[in-house]
Amino acid sequence: MFESIANLIEKAGWPRIIIALFLLSLFVIAPFVNISIGTSISDTLVRFAMNSVLVLSLVPMVQSGCGLNFGMQLGVIAGLIGAVTSIELGVTGLAGFLTAIGIAIPFAAILGFFYGLLLNRVKGDEMVVATYVGFSSVAFMSMMWLLLPYKSPNMIWGYGGSGLRTTISVEGYWLGVLNNFLSIRIGNFFFPTGTILFFALIALLVWSFFKTKLGTAMTAAGSNPVYAKAAGVNVDRMRILSVVISTVIAAVGIIVYEQSFGFIQLYMAPLLMAFPAVAALLLGGASVSKASMGNVIIGAFLFQGILTMTPSVMNNLIKSDMSEVIRIIVSNGMIVYALTRRTKVRK
Repeated sequence: MFESIANLIEKAGWPRIIIALFLLSLFVIAPFVNISIGTSISDTLVRFAMNSVLVLSLVPMVQSGCGLNFGMQLGVIAGLIGAVTSIELGVTGLAGFLTAIGIAIPFAAILGFFYGLLLNRVKGDEMVVATYVGFSSVAFMSMMWLLLPYKSPNMIWGYGGSGLRTTISVEGYWLGVLNNFLSIRIGNFFFPTGTILFFALIALLVWSFFKTKLGTAMTAAGSNPVYAKAAGVNVDRMRILSVVISTVIAAVGIIVYEQSFGFIQLYMAPLLMAFPAVAALLLGGASVSKASMGNVIIGAFLFQGILTMTPSVMNNLIKSDMSEVIRIIVSNGMIVYALTRRTKVRK
């Protein structure tokens, strides 16, 4: 019995166990500092659901050997283009949400293809180059958001002006289109059924893909490129395909995020979006060379749970309004831990 418990602890890892226990303690403390436990659980579930697809987008590149996708901003930018174009067309409801995704996917596929070509030229330095690509693409689009010919009065600066505003509301278009689908409300408790189901669908598709011959070849290319090449696998092609898939999922993920968050944020807002997603995946037990659906689910829930609960509990304990400061400290602390932790190699 003790041996099985020890094996379970070793498999889960002490850091994740400690973080999970800390999160559980926050939920236990919440009612004693006048925080609704129903609201707390709901907020955690909503944040998990709206961020999980972005975390999931990292898996294909990790599996193919391209490392952690610090260039996720390319996919986010494609998603933003789809979102603002959908609003420009005036499409509302589920149709507007699907229109945004339909427009975003081709842009993401094209950007992902050229991004993949670049990463194939810089093997061994993918994450460094990816970070540069992500940051520079956000800077470039900060100029383009002012120049692109969008005309919707709900998006442009001032009456009759030009250029898109920094923050654009999706209310009246597709706000909560997934969150409210089959949602469950009991008192203060809210369960975003539609968003959870949408994430489950995307996760199932990704999991199923890696069970196919093509997905197995992609994993082999990442695990042992020399062996994969000897077995007839085109390693470079697998890497490009993984980058395209990752970029497309990130584009879909930011639209899922926006329908829940309620706003489209442009200009420099996407700059650091890759870091929380990467941290969540690593907290879930993934490494730079291996990731699974379990890593995505556990990591996203722990990261968003801590990020949701810590500020509210601490605010009520110390009787001050420092929620944003605490949130920044906690999120950056988890990011630093995730990026600097050592992964034990099992024999």
